[in-house]
Amino acid sequence: MQFRIMPNNDDRLSILGFGLMRLPVKEDGNINESETLSLLHYAFENGVNYFDTAWSYHQGKNEPLLGRFLREIDRSKVFAATKLPVWLVKSEADFDTFLNSQLEHLQTDYIDYYLMHGLRGESWKEMQKLGATEFLLKAKEAGKIRHIGFSFHDDFPAFQQIADSGPWEFCQLQHNWFDVYNEAGVRGIQYASAKGLGIVIMEPIMGGKLAGNIPSEAEKIWRQSRFAVSPAVRALRFVWNYPQVQVVLSGMNKMEQVHENINAASLAEANSLPPEELKLYDQVRQIYKNKMVVHCTGCGYCLPCPNNVAIPSVLGIYNDAHMFGDKKRHQMEYNFFIKAEQKADQCTKCGTCLSRCPQKIDIPQEMEKVKAYFSE
Repeated sequence: MQFRIMPNNDDRLSILGFGLMRLPVKEDGNINESETLSLLHYAFENGVNYFDTAWSYHQGKNEPLLGRFLREIDRSKVFAATKLPVWLVKSEADFDTFLNSQLEHLQTDYIDYYLMHGLRGESWKEMQKLGATEFLLKAKEAGKIRHIGFSFHDDFPAFQQIADSGPWEFCQLQHNWFDVYNEAGVRGIQYASAKGLGIVIMEPIMGGKLAGNIPSEAEKIWRQSRFAVSPAVRALRFVWNYPQVQVVLSGMNKMEQVHENINAASLAEANSLPPEELKLYDQVRQIYKNKMVVHCTGCGYCLPCPNNVAIPSVLGIYNDAHMFGDKKRHQMEYNFFIKAEQKADQCTKCGTCLSRCPQKIDIPQEMEKVKAYFSE
């Protein structure tokens, strides 16, 4: 296992972090606790020291399970991270209510890395109004949390706004070799690093999408690589290549995944991918992009839609289904992540979006296609 030091403290963190969002489950949908604990113990015994959870994971059952694990090991040798569910905070008192409950769940006196969960520009403004900064600093002074951070899901300007206006020591960003410029993107990594923030990366394998259903033309490109590794390891190595990144989270739910990722983490160093290797990522990225059926860049100029259709998100999932060749998975994502009142079938073909789209996409026509595709 390799380790990297957070830029503003002396914490020596394993470059592979254990993300607990996707744990093994039983047939009834509940966490398979014995199997999960085996995975966590093996990871810990082989160098992983950063464990990331959240209030909402696995319907609230995730934090208590990590708490059980923390009681079974030497707590001082691991760094526990969890997140405040900002969408549930309605009053100033809620901050302390959630934090105290999370400390109970985790069976610990302190949380090493505490994040405001899934911040967007607007949600951060709401949290500021309720006194989030004061709460975080007070909780740190009281020793309940050690380091203050946020996880992020918005565009780069929103990332700049949040990074410049909070008491942050670190941030957690979504990044992988396919979505290089999505959300905060590589610019977010550079901006955070310039501000001296620690950086934790989530979704390095794009929720597993980059590990399966590899197009034959992409396989042909990857055979030119000097590294004979699996698609999952190839994705991890891309993010580990950034010297600005301290931890890359992986949601591991099988022992073979834990074995493979730990082995990979012993070899992947920053700046270890030569230029010719990075060109292969570029070539494969283009192969996937050529499979897009709607050339939407996700710029958001089509919004707001008068009928509340989440146009970029709808088209994004539609494109992913074609690029990654997995209709069933993306049909589930469409139904789970897109609210009923924001789905394609809410489009009335009013045409408001047509003059706004810089890509000149016939959005109403594409909404008809999406509706038919996901309703089959």
